[in-house]
Amino acid sequence: MSGLLALLDDVAGIAKVAAASVDDVAAAAGKAGAKTAGVIIDDAAVTPKYVQGFAPARELPIIWRIARGSMFNKVILLLPVALLLANFAPWLITPLLMVGGSYLCFEGAEKIFHVLFPHGSHVIEEDMNVRDPGHLEEQKIKGAIKTDFILSAEIMTIALSAIEAPNVWMQAATLAVVGIGVTVAVYGSVALIVKMDDVGLYLAKNAPTPIGRGLGRGLVKAMPKVMKTLSVVGTAAMLWVGGSIMIHGLEVLGFGWLGHHIHDWAYAAGHAVSDQWAGAVEWISKAAMDGVFGLAWGFVLIPLATKVIAPLWPKKAEQTADH
Repeated sequence: MSGLLALLDDVAGIAKVAAASVDDVAAAAGKAGAKTAGVIIDDAAVTPKYVQGFAPARELPIIWRIARGSMFNKVILLLPVALLLANFAPWLITPLLMVGGSYLCFEGAEKIFHVLFPHGSHVIEEDMNVRDPGHLEEQKIKGAIKTDFILSAEIMTIALSAIEAPNVWMQAATLAVVGIGVTVAVYGSVALIVKMDDVGLYLAKNAPTPIGRGLGRGLVKAMPKVMKTLSVVGTAAMLWVGGSIMIHGLEVLGFGWLGHHIHDWAYAAGHAVSDQWAGAVEWISKAAMDGVFGLAWGFVLIPLATKVIAPLWPKKAEQTADH
């Protein structure tokens, strides 16, 4: 009996340690998740544009597939890589993030370029010449998952830098919680956004009161404008995040003059207004300058991507098929 009681006491002690570890993971995940709030907002703003132009019945399946790809990106691909880099090759993190930032800058700049010059690139036009809706859907999903990979890498890196864990297992558990929580929050919000027009249509037809039916009609009329606005915000977000990644990377690599100047200019802009608005104006100024740099860097990359890199892919595919 005394042996059994001792065993139960040991089990209770282990349970207390486990519970404390769960609390520590939850607290660390909350702190790390808060640090990534800006990138999470960008991710949520970027995603809805990938379901524009599809039938309502295809919206949720597309979002679900992108969400699965996002979860795979964070938990299966990025989590172990982040842990390995943080513990064995931390010097590689900044260059890899800058590659991702360059991709975001190119994506955002390419979209603006095609608004300004619709026939500016023969290679991109051929790539955008989609022959059937199924192909278009596959291309949209692949593009969304690629963009999500970059944003997810930024989220996981920021989260890792905010984690004060005593060992690698605590780091892994916290990153997993952050990755799963962020994915659910982002794509749950996106699903609600893209289905609001269906909710509005239902209310317009079935609401028992005139106010409810009016609200439904208002939602139906507003959602196309909301989706268009989110598409613009998503493009701006890619340029902002990509530009800020590049500027921060240059600072880490020892080329901090641009980052210092942007910080000083944003600080001056913030302190040119009343104290009540100083913080907001400073943040907006810095984000705008990061975005302008991201757009400029993206425009620099467009010729490289379209004239050098893009033409290689069809040749590579043909060579693979021939073999």
